[in-house]
Amino acid sequence: MREDEQQQLQTAEELMQQLRSKATELLLREEWKESVQVYTQFIDLCQSQITETKQEASQLSKLKKSLCLALSNRAEARSRLRDFDDALRDCEQALKIESSHFKALLCKGKILLSLNRYSMALDCFKETLVDAQASGSLETVNGFLEKSKKLEYQSRTGALDLSDWILNGLRGKCPELAEYIGAVQISKSEISGRGLFATKNVEAGTLFLVTKAIATERGILSGENSNENEQLVMWKNFIDKVMESISKCQRTRHLISILSSGDNEDEVEVEVPDVSAFRPEAEERRSSNEKLDMGKILSILDVNSLVEDAISAKVLGKNKGLYGVGLWALASFINHSCSPNARRVHVGDYIIVHASRDVKAGEEITFAYFDMLLPLEKRKEMSKSWGFHCKCKRCKFEEGMSSKQELSEIEIGLERGIDAGNAVFRLEENMKRWIVRGKEKGYLRASIWSAYAETYGSERLMKKWGKRIPAAEAVVDSVVEAVGSDERMLKVLIEGLKGSSCGMPEMERPIKLGKGLYGKLVKKQALKSLLEI
Repeated sequence: MREDEQQQLQTAEELMQQLRSKATELLLREEWKESVQVYTQFIDLCQSQITETKQEASQLSKLKKSLCLALSNRAEARSRLRDFDDALRDCEQALKIESSHFKALLCKGKILLSLNRYSMALDCFKETLVDAQASGSLETVNGFLEKSKKLEYQSRTGALDLSDWILNGLRGKCPELAEYIGAVQISKSEISGRGLFATKNVEAGTLFLVTKAIATERGILSGENSNENEQLVMWKNFIDKVMESISKCQRTRHLISILSSGDNEDEVEVEVPDVSAFRPEAEERRSSNEKLDMGKILSILDVNSLVEDAISAKVLGKNKGLYGVGLWALASFINHSCSPNARRVHVGDYIIVHASRDVKAGEEITFAYFDMLLPLEKRKEMSKSWGFHCKCKRCKFEEGMSSKQELSEIEIGLERGIDAGNAVFRLEENMKRWIVRGKEKGYLRASIWSAYAETYGSERLMKKWGKRIPAAEAVVDSVVEAVGSDERMLKVLIEGLKGSSCGMPEMERPIKLGKGLYGKLVKKQALKSLLEI
């Protein structure tokens, strides 16, 4: 090697040492963005030294080891910035140089775990076991292995159990959840555009899906006058988070691009994606045809974002009491119905969707976007404010019944303050005359549910009307069959049981109703704690 080449090499080595020291210091100080920048300079210089200069075998080996370590450290910093795509590429590049590099494998496993790709993460952590003992990281690796095994099992079976957390008063950190997709598929919907459908018969409480938000924004709303401004600030922050996710993850970009943007999907041909595309371990799809300008993104968010504290939702844990908005891609395909069959539970950034009543194979899975325990005309006003006209079976049935003068008189009478028991009695008698049966009885009862609740909750009204109207249990059962579980029905049921000496068989009814509210996520004792029975 000539003297000038030797001098250049020495200068490069000195610069690399300076960059390595600075990058390491920034990494230890958790200054992730700055450390990425310095590691990038180091990596570029290291790669040029490997490819552009003549190196002795020992020096070349040393450079490659330095490059592997730098790529692994940059991957760590990028993952802390949630730049998972680039972080994974760094790990892959390091592993091409040294396929068993401990730090690269460990970092790759952690990134895959953050992306909910559990089985792939498990494979990575298994590979690190060879060197874990020597590096003094056996306990850390075993911890990641156990976590991956647990979450992989959950994602495969949907076997979630929040019992211990609930019995502990929802204190401490939220339980770790795995993404899960049950017996569901996406198909064209008679209600609107595309929808999510059950592929087998399930009973109330059965899990449909668990999925993590692409982005969320939460905060405390102070007073009525400032609510609108505070919500606008939160909405802007939420949009920024979504945009950041899109810029950092190609898969997120693709999933958002196939959501509805509010165009009339009934009149245009739209893609009906396979539900497997929403599984975290699905093969990444890259397409240059996905056009996502800001206008389209805002339209997609306007149509698909969910507010956590909603009529069909329960928020558990530290986020309860906060105003929260988020985007959960697969759950976005769930349409509204005034005869819903699903509810959701929010735990941390995860949404858990379950059946709120028994559901048949081929039935569309639906939420109530607004209160379904209201008469038809009020529900029409609510759907109008949401920007759509509800065409569910219940609305169609009640449209057909709207010509019944007696029904209008009952609803008008209730608005004017007539005796609630009288309204219930008149509806029950009229349903006999009209030969209304099955779910249709539940539809009409749900429309004046407030009258039923007032009657069953009043000792005075029950003395007057109790023997002339159906028992509360029978009415609750019929309304649940029609519109799914709801806290207000559960309250009527529990209050009725408190007033009587009920045994175990009677207690099974509120437990079943509770499963419709919270899903089969908890054992019976924890569910009783939630229901306060």
